[in-house]
Amino acid sequence: MKTILFIIILLLSSITMEAQEISGQWNGILKVQGTQLRLVFNVTKNEKDYSSTMDSPDQGAKGIPITKTTFENSIIQFEITNARIEYLGQLKGDEIVGTFKQGGLEFPMTLSRKAIEKETINRPQEPSKPYSYYSEDVIFQNNKDKIALSGTLTLPKKEGVFPAVVLISGSGPQNRDEELLGHKPFLVLADHLTKNGIAVLRYDDRGVGESKGNFKTASSADFATDVESAIVYLKTRKEINKKKIGLIGHSEGGLIAPMIASKSKDISFIVLMAGTGIQGDQLLLLQQELIARASGVPETEIKKSFELNKIIFDIVVKSNDEISLSTDLKNALNEMLKNDAIIKIPSGMTKDEFISMQINQISSPWMQYFLRYNPAFALEKVKCPVLAINGEKDLQVPPKQNLAAIKNALDKGGNKNVSIKELPNLNHLFQDCKTGAPDEYATIEQTFSSRALDEITQWLKLQSK
Repeated sequence: MKTILFIIILLLSSITMEAQEISGQWNGILKVQGTQLRLVFNVTKNEKDYSSTMDSPDQGAKGIPITKTTFENSIIQFEITNARIEYLGQLKGDEIVGTFKQGGLEFPMTLSRKAIEKETINRPQEPSKPYSYYSEDVIFQNNKDKIALSGTLTLPKKEGVFPAVVLISGSGPQNRDEELLGHKPFLVLADHLTKNGIAVLRYDDRGVGESKGNFKTASSADFATDVESAIVYLKTRKEINKKKIGLIGHSEGGLIAPMIASKSKDISFIVLMAGTGIQGDQLLLLQQELIARASGVPETEIKKSFELNKIIFDIVVKSNDEISLSTDLKNALNEMLKNDAIIKIPSGMTKDEFISMQINQISSPWMQYFLRYNPAFALEKVKCPVLAINGEKDLQVPPKQNLAAIKNALDKGGNKNVSIKELPNLNHLFQDCKTGAPDEYATIEQTFSSRALDEITQWLKLQSK
């Protein structure tokens, strides 16, 4: 699974200021781990005070109201209580120079009267229009959950009959390009495959981009029904060879693909890119340990964090009641905060707020499902051809443990058409890298290693004959 990036919860409101004129539009760009998010503050002067709204164009949000805004002696402060967000800045001419804070993290952000454009990030592999193949924006229905999903279907030519794949994204809300940190790996992958004669359907996750539905309440099992709906849609297209439809899943998508292939005769082959082979709680413990070590965290802290996280994960895995789960987690966290200095409560947050935030994250539908799910059971039932690849330096889904577990499960089920490959020097995103640590992802120009692209493409061509 991908590291869950810093998420901005958008809630804003009224404003009271004095003396200097601040009404109008203020524009800024928040830069977080290589991601650029445009924010627009719209301030209106009333008889006695000011009111304001905020837009986030990159998230498709407009007119979002603030909880508290103050303006005194040129100092402007926005507070978004529910999201634990604060912006503190100083008005200097036509700019507000300040700092954006959330959850103990701080990011400089300057607001300007002028519209601000995102910095251009060099991503040399990203294709640009016009494409050398046919591309069509499509909408298909998940009838089970009664939601419409929006995506893009690319075909080698407008006319013809082609083998096809559905791309399944990793964890976290993803658009059809699986866009993160300035990279669009699914756009690059779809472009490469389509140029090599394979039709590709990729789509926005439910509740993301132009797709309907609620992402926050969904688990991997719910996302699997979205993939099944994509397959149903492909079977309605005259350009698709219905006997040659496959799945390519990245990270969590590599967990979902076997779930579907294990019970569907419509799937001819699957590709697992950094797919998981071990149970979710074991994976997260291993992931956290490796990333912490790559980040230079002392071994004593790594060991202690492992022990504390294991306690929390065990509570979730063994629980079968929502009320008792919340109580057990609260008691465990209180005990940890009492005895373990390793846990830091972010500044500006009370202990109760911190515990509540942790419980909401740990007990979310997605997290509960993921921690308890063992992919081996589905893998044992997969009978179609399987390609499982991992980067040698993947710290999020470590290759040795997961590839071995995938192979063992497929062997146990009697699947004879299996190819397992560990690709040297590649990270979780299949980029050539130095350490494999997530903080490298944004700094690497390469979006997707050509070696990985060729490995997938050549294998798919063999399965599509």
